[in-house]
Amino acid sequence: MTPAAWQTLRVTPSHDGVRDAVAAALFSGGAEGLLEDGASFVTHVPDDHDMVSLRAEVGRADVAAEIVVTPLDASTAAPELHGTVQAHDLGRFVITPPWLADQYDASRTIIVEPGMAFGTGEHATTRGVLRLLPSILREGDVVADLGAGSAVLAIAAAKAGASKVIAIELDDDAMSNAEENVERNGVGDRVSLLCGDASVLLPFFAPLRVVLANIISSVHIEMLPVVARCLAPDGVVIISGILQTERDDMLGVLAETGWRLIADDSEGEWWSATIVRA
Repeated sequence: MTPAAWQTLRVTPSHDGVRDAVAAALFSGGAEGLLEDGASFVTHVPDDHDMVSLRAEVGRADVAAEIVVTPLDASTAAPELHGTVQAHDLGRFVITPPWLADQYDASRTIIVEPGMAFGTGEHATTRGVLRLLPSILREGDVVADLGAGSAVLAIAAAKAGASKVIAIELDDDAMSNAEENVERNGVGDRVSLLCGDASVLLPFFAPLRVVLANIISSVHIEMLPVVARCLAPDGVVIISGILQTERDDMLGVLAETGWRLIADDSEGEWWSATIVRA
């Protein structure tokens, strides 16, 4: 098999006032995680990623942002990352590269190969969901993961006892990474990966006890009515990908549309929340 080709994307916002908007634009454009390197954001995307759309998203957030793209071969990149990639111990779960996995109990580990899914676990939005998940997931739950990306959240749900996880991702580029991560973590019998529009696919799997959604605020607002119709009477939703500056507006939307906050998590500029129907 030919090794996957990747690109390193370095984006430097023109000033601090637009950093949050640029970060959100990168996620909207398909970035699965961001590393902060000085004033810059660094992420990695497959060679065939839609860079035109990604550049357009960044440009709308900051027309003066500096964008530098350089090629990176995943087959040679992973060894170079051994000294810089760390495990993220989040209590119930540990996101770890393969070479650190044996330091942790296998029931806690979510193993991600940096050469296959750069940045995964490096972002507060992922970590926020993983910190909130253990308190609401029950053995045997049916779970949906919306905007699944590399399927880290779906893998976590399966390892924590979900009987079935439906992981839905709109971006076809992310699917091969998700498939490999699911198999690497031994949960292929419980995680179903689907590429498509969650608003169309989700109703086929109702009722759902748990829905996880690590997506941008505008998409949350669009999806909340769909999620409400697909949720079991005792269902719980964890939303993430929301900037602290958007928190109050999102709380207002939740109250107006019949949702109640039961727990939340903050890390840096990001906010995650556990919600139920009011």
